[in-house]
Amino acid sequence: MTPAPALKKGTRQQAQRYGRAAEILCALSLWSRGYRILARRFKTPLGEIDIVARRGNVLAFVEVKARRDLDQAAQSIGMQQRDRITRAAEIFLQRYPSQTQRQMRFDAMLVVPWRIPRHIRDAWRQ
Repeated sequence: MTPAPALKKGTRQQAQRYGRAAEILCALSLWSRGYRILARRFKTPLGEIDIVARRGNVLAFVEVKARRDLDQAAQSIGMQQRDRITRAAEIFLQRYPSQTQRQMRFDAMLVVPWRIPRHIRDAWRQ
């Protein structure tokens, strides 16, 4: 068995910058379509939610995935990550009980180079 190749210096930082830029792009995309951004990078001991947004009576917990192509981005959200985001959403609702009366939804936004972010509404149920 051969060892895994070492990461080039700066690769992790570049990926983090790309991810943050993708989150900003997605937040702007949501905002331009009438969503109110309630939180970005909402951190809890159980996980992080990239974007919490509201439009009308819908409260959307949005996971942003930036990859080279749409298939890679879509496949990068696994069951373990979904569970973590769901638990983090429960903590969000405990901290902000005024939001509990809204219809809750888990969305995904997929970001690939040189394209508008793809918004998948209610991604957990698809």
